[in-house]
Amino acid sequence: EVQLVESGGGLVQAGGSLRLSCATSGFTLEDYAIGWFRQAPGKEREGVSYIDHTDDTIYYADSVKGRFTISSDIDKNTVYLQMNNLKPEDTAVYYCAAPILLGLVVEFGGLDFGSWGQGTQVTVSA
Repeated sequence: EVQLVESGGGLVQAGGSLRLSCATSGFTLEDYAIGWFRQAPGKEREGVSYIDHTDDTIYYADSVKGRFTISSDIDKNTVYLQMNNLKPEDTAVYYCAAPILLGLVVEFGGLDFGSWGQGTQVTVSA
């Protein structure tokens, strides 16, 4: 069974940092990409970053370039999103996803992501 479990969200002041984790199971992480997405109230889910373990590609949305860093620990089956210099507009529920099409499909950076975690709330206060 494909599972993705996010953790690490919370409340932080503008300019602060958080590190999100995505623990994966049910598939071989090194054979797949993992993406981070976010969804703010009333807005569509949008891609933030992904790491493709098949070719070491890393991709960032323009809105987070230079502030967010994605990384992974294959041995721990975990992908991280380090978020620095957070802004109020980064407030959203953050999801990690795999390009295994089992549910909602969202395209990002040329990949279709279709397996999702439950999400973790990130709130940035001004």
